[in-house]
Amino acid sequence: MIERRSLDSLGGANHGWLDAKHHFSFADYHDPKRMHWGSLRVWNDDAIQPGSGFPPHSHGDMEIITYVRQGAITHEDNLGNKGRTPAGDVQVMSAGSGITHAEYNLEPGVTRIFQIWIIPDRRGEKPSWGSQAFPKGDRAGAFVTLASGMAGDHDVLPLRTDARVLGATIQAGDSVEYHFAHADRYGYLVLATGAASVNGVDLRQQDGAAIHGETRIRITASEDTEVVLVDAAPLP
Repeated sequence: MIERRSLDSLGGANHGWLDAKHHFSFADYHDPKRMHWGSLRVWNDDAIQPGSGFPPHSHGDMEIITYVRQGAITHEDNLGNKGRTPAGDVQVMSAGSGITHAEYNLEPGVTRIFQIWIIPDRRGEKPSWGSQAFPKGDRAGAFVTLASGMAGDHDVLPLRTDARVLGATIQAGDSVEYHFAHADRYGYLVLATGAASVNGVDLRQQDGAAIHGETRIRITASEDTEVVLVDAAPLP
């Protein structure tokens, strides 16, 4: 089963400094049919104006992944971590027993990010933060794992959950495939740019695809495309 979730069907709110689209129920947007997808809880598509951002606030027991689509995000937290994550790169914050952080756009233009939350398998652990560069050339024509808590994934940002976050760039006319270990896995794929089909289901830029009961997906690009995919476990 693959369900297209078009950009215009998403929830959202425009706060001026932040224009947010919500693939799942979040803040004032509530849809009982879009509460989560397996252990994937949040996928927000955020456009942040320059000189603004999320002031210090706290989280606990959540894996929070930020994929930067355009511009850069600057992170600060109460553990003393500071860092700038530019477009194409990823940061992961394991909120654990509790962390207070801020995320700012200190760039001259708009920063666009995917903010992804995945429910952890382990709770109450020491919080952590990290970022990593993933040159897009390394993903040309194939998926590259960006962050993972799944056995066998090495040299990636760690997650405290049975899930994997991947990225790929696909040239127009080309295809890439991804294989799920079991049909009970939950996949969620969003096009950061471009246009493509997923097992024949057509998607445009910023559309999502909710995937379940599939062991293989084939993404065929009709124009140059960048995709992000989450492979998540069912909720216990």
